Amino acid sequence: MEKAKLYLDEDITDLLARVLRTMGYDAVSAHEIKMEGRSDEDQLYYAIKNQRALLTCNVSHFTNLARMCYEKNITHYGIVVTPQLDFKEILRRVTVFLDNIPATDLKDRYIWL
Repeated sequence: MEKAKLYLDEDITDLLARVLRTMGYDAVSAHEIKMEGRSDEDQLYYAIKNQRALLTCNVSHFTNLARMCYEKNITHYGIVVTPQLDFKEILRRVTVFLDNIPATDLKDRYIWL
């Protein structure tokens, strides 16, 4: 099973990306690539361009962007949203998610962790 590659927007700590990489996952943070302060659309387009699922806590904005992608027939590689949780719980949810859902199943999907 091919695991999803993740792009963590600036609402998610870059520590999560670093820890995920030490565990063998492919994850990059907006903080690491200097995307802080960019619009949510820019965050999503970066993820699309790099064929990464986007992980965010910004539920309302990315719900609207997922709808926009659907209406404009824009392909994305998954929008994954999570509530603001403590680090260990987000890490747990993300690793369970990555271990159980193949990257191919994420295309054009909006998923709540």
